[in-house]
Amino acid sequence: MIKRAFDVVVALLALALLWPLMLAAALAVWLDSGRPVLFTQQRVGLGGRTFALYKFRSMVVDAAARGAGAASAGQPAAWYSTARDDPRITRVGRLLRRSSIDELPQLINVLRGDMSLVGPRPDVPAQRGNYTAQQWALRHSVRPGLTGLAQALYRSRATPEQRLQADLEYARHHGLLTDLRILALTVVQLLRRSAN
Repeated sequence: MIKRAFDVVVALLALALLWPLMLAAALAVWLDSGRPVLFTQQRVGLGGRTFALYKFRSMVVDAAARGAGAASAGQPAAWYSTARDDPRITRVGRLLRRSSIDELPQLINVLRGDMSLVGPRPDVPAQRGNYTAQQWALRHSVRPGLTGLAQALYRSRATPEQRLQADLEYARHHGLLTDLRILALTVVQLLRRSAN
């Protein structure tokens, strides 16, 4: 209950402070590549239930029709993430991704109870095959988060194995103090990335 109250209060404060930035981001997406401004995707949440995750759209409108993005060689298909040089990423989308501004609409997911501020990043349903039944159950015994231990430690440089181990570690030992530490580390990572 304390974690949920913390999530709601911080998400409301963040929305109150960041709405001009979010409005500017939405306008930039619209002017750069049209509508829709938001991208929604089915993700897996607490208890294995699916929900619609919100992001600012950072790729061309017909990205799905243009095929999957490149990924690190040798990774299973379900682990694939969009490569930084994927030609489907728009000019504005590249900036939004670099600064993580594309993730801000997930504050709405936090308010809805789909997500927490801190937790494992939410999986797409196709990733189910990458886990044992025990790993899947443990990972989804907590709400997914805007940021997590893997993001705080590695940003986007984590291998799939590092992400998995960090997510399972969080699920085993989560708590408000852990969340505060992860949030602080995430801010440091964002500041470092912005400075580069």
